[in-house]
Amino acid sequence: MMKTKFGLRLAVASTALWLAACGGGGGGGISGTGIEGSGGMRLLLTDAPACGYDAVNITVDRVRVNQDSNAVDGASGWSEIVLNPARRINLLTLTNGVLDELGQTTLPAGKYTQLRLVLAANSGANPLANAVTPTGASETALTTPSGQQSGIKLDVNMTVSSGQVADYVIDFDACKSIVKRGNSGNYNLKPVMTVIPYLGSTGQKVVGYVSTSLPLASTTVALQSGGVPVKATVPDSTGKFTLSPVPAGSYDLVVTSPGRVTAVMTAVPVSTSAVTTVNASGTAILPPVATTRAVSGTLTPATATVRATQVLTAGPVIEVAWGAVDATTGAFSFDLPVEAPVRTSYVLNPVTLNFAADATAAGQYAVEAASAGVIKSQAVNASAPVPPLVFSFP
Repeated sequence: MMKTKFGLRLAVASTALWLAACGGGGGGGISGTGIEGSGGMRLLLTDAPACGYDAVNITVDRVRVNQDSNAVDGASGWSEIVLNPARRINLLTLTNGVLDELGQTTLPAGKYTQLRLVLAANSGANPLANAVTPTGASETALTTPSGQQSGIKLDVNMTVSSGQVADYVIDFDACKSIVKRGNSGNYNLKPVMTVIPYLGSTGQKVVGYVSTSLPLASTTVALQSGGVPVKATVPDSTGKFTLSPVPAGSYDLVVTSPGRVTAVMTAVPVSTSAVTTVNASGTAILPPVATTRAVSGTLTPATATVRATQVLTAGPVIEVAWGAVDATTGAFSFDLPVEAPVRTSYVLNPVTLNFAADATAAGQYAVEAASAGVIKSQAVNASAPVPPLVFSFP
């Protein structure tokens, strides 16, 4: 299995498609394909952190692209990268900036608007082709989407230039893609992914440290824009985190950890030409201890999604928690810090990090549910017990 630094990021949720799209180009400084009027596309795979699982395995058979967003399976114009044999990949090995190359192909230059990720089916010969290992439990087959034979369809905006190879990374969010089905012991795969062109090997990356006194395996570091996570990871055993690839821009760095308040660093810059280092190990981020409030409820239909957001004084809005929704009952739950979040602004080469509590925001959240493009929200004050929340969509 080839590990590389090149990539693309692809994200699809059940309720919305977020796509950071920009031109392709000569990713990684690769020379032309040698075929007139053609270019190349190289695809890679990475993962956001998974919650409560020791392994999340998918078996990738092929990736297909087409310039027609409405092209059906048997239509003309498909180009594909075939993995022969199909490759079983544990997504949880692809965090903290690690990328796995799926392959590359030569194809006509132009704009591609449809991508299909095709998974091998669980079968009698390979019953665990796609499977999950919950922490403390045995490996269990995943029920995959009915569309797996023709591929999980994604609307994209990918440009391949003549004589150039465009690099793209498929970012599979394992935590949000695994859905428990009641007390059956079974799990559904509901793919949540994102697509980002990779424009160079020297940038699109944020590096820093959290304290090793935190429970690192359950600590999440995310770059967010407008309250929407763009890239997330878990720190390694030294507390170091690497968020890559990330489109150029300005982001809020959000650190969440069980039993701790939320820590936010605003205005973190990302460029295509340099790595952004937010802090060194000597100034590791350590959010203060917090008491937490359990928030739970039900969603109808159970395919809806739910999360908790918080608005800091004078902005920004941040996502603090994402609720795993039971595929059978629609039940969800998560814990929210009662105490105030702490915040600071990005500083180049900081000697110290001066986080300050945002007292006005303490305990104030919005629990937001979404289904088929419709969003409903309920305000929550975590300083007192929160009654069960109910969201119902037509």
